[in-house]
Amino acid sequence: MANGYYCEDCELAVWPATTRAELKWLRERQNIVREVEKHLSGGVDSWIEAGLAFLDEHYGHSVLLRERD
Repeated sequence: MANGYYCEDCELAVWPATTRAELKWLRERQNIVREVEKHLSGGVDSWIEAGLAFLDEHYGHSVLLRERD
């Protein structure tokens, strides 16, 4: 099973390769992660990049954590 973000408004989803707990953590701490990202020369993990990009695209929408079979 995969976990990801699902936008109820657009009916789109993204399934970064990480756990539900990490996706929840990222959604709750987006601003902190963005500040840290600015100071990292090597960037952040790909699942974080994918998650932040999706959350940016769907800012202000109803975004849920979902499981995919």
